Amino acid sequence: MTTAGPRSGCAINAAVEALGDPWSLIVLRDVMFGNRRSFRELLTRSDEGIASNILSSRLRSLVAAGLLTKAESTRGRRGSYSLTEAGIQTLPILVAMGTWGLAHRDGTPQLRIRAELLRDGGPDLVERLSEELREIHLGIARPDPDAPRVAEALAEAAARA
Repeated sequence: MTTAGPRSGCAINAAVEALGDPWSLIVLRDVMFGNRRSFRELLTRSDEGIASNILSSRLRSLVAAGLLTKAESTRGRRGSYSLTEAGIQTLPILVAMGTWGLAHRDGTPQLRIRAELLRDGGPDLVERLSEELREIHLGIARPDPDAPRVAEALAEAAARA
């Protein structure tokens, strides 16, 4: 990822420059779906085993690209990362990538279940999850606070798989 301007005026190129690194997408996935907010959580709970120097670099890049913010650590507290609105708007991209992966790549049932549920739930489910992410990361209340939480359903399904 680069913090300089894109190589061309193409919107797809600009998106690839911001999101095209595989580790950046994995970090966004883990913040979005795993609610992993600290460096340590992202480092130790990644299924793919990201190296600390790579994670540090990707977090800096995602903050610079405006996809994450970092609340600096204070005495006795760790720094915490949050999705920005631009970061939350990558959810449909990750859902589309998961849907493609389901159709064209193998995986384990436990790790495929989230992609299956999001694919099968359609745009309404994705929007409800976006609303939950806005509540968690931006402090914006969900329109229907009594509605069942999508994130909880995804976690329960993964635990059962």
